[in-house]
Amino acid sequence: MDRGAHLEERFIGDSLDREVWFPYYLPHWSSREQSAASHYVRDGELHLMIPIDQPLWCPDRHDEPIRVSGMQSGSFSGPVGSTIGPQPFKEGLTVSEEQPMFSGYTPHFGRIEVGMRGVLTPRSMFGVWLAGIEDRPERSGEILIAEVFGDAIEDGSAAVGIGTRSFRDPSLAGDFSAPCLEIDVSEHHVYAAAWSRDSVELSVDDLTLRQISEAPDYPMQLMIAVFDFPGRDSSGEWSDHVPELVVSSVIGSPLS
Repeated sequence: MDRGAHLEERFIGDSLDREVWFPYYLPHWSSREQSAASHYVRDGELHLMIPIDQPLWCPDRHDEPIRVSGMQSGSFSGPVGSTIGPQPFKEGLTVSEEQPMFSGYTPHFGRIEVGMRGVLTPRSMFGVWLAGIEDRPERSGEILIAEVFGDAIEDGSAAVGIGTRSFRDPSLAGDFSAPCLEIDVSEHHVYAAAWSRDSVELSVDDLTLRQISEAPDYPMQLMIAVFDFPGRDSSGEWSDHVPELVVSSVIGSPLS
């Protein structure tokens, strides 16, 4: 279904709308089985979490040990053995499991806002971003709506990463920053991007943080995920903690 810039997701019911969401994290570099999100939907909220027994993601390929539960609003890859697919994390990475084109929600400009809260430790993080599907390598830019690392959280404040990233898009320079905001990320906030042909405006709770004078110019998929980095916890202090990202709404609309 082609929704254009329109989406109103309130997580009604007890399961994800599979016409919109693909509950795997970059499965073409591993497999759907190995990248499936640990999640549930209840009382109008999506819960993404990383249980203590969840295995590593791409353990034979990703240099740093990482665990992840994420979902995407699009997916695509080339055939097995090719290098065609979104967000390769190293040079020469090849597809392990081919993924057909899926376009649940792939806007080309608009306002995208995500209401959510996260529970993190110093070894975990959450992120929400728009990414090019990379049906062509240059369609690989990124709009980072919010990225929060647990070790950048203090009492009553957090550094929130926002901006653009170029990757293989020659039309983008990349413009990233992580302003420290007086917010508690474990409480509900609305993180948003107003994306037009020439600029991206990034905000939290309707407070504009950045106006960036560049923007990707192609359809993008929305990605929402929580991550855990076991190698950053040498003492094992946080080994029993379950990182969680709770999403209450995802709203996409045309710019007025």
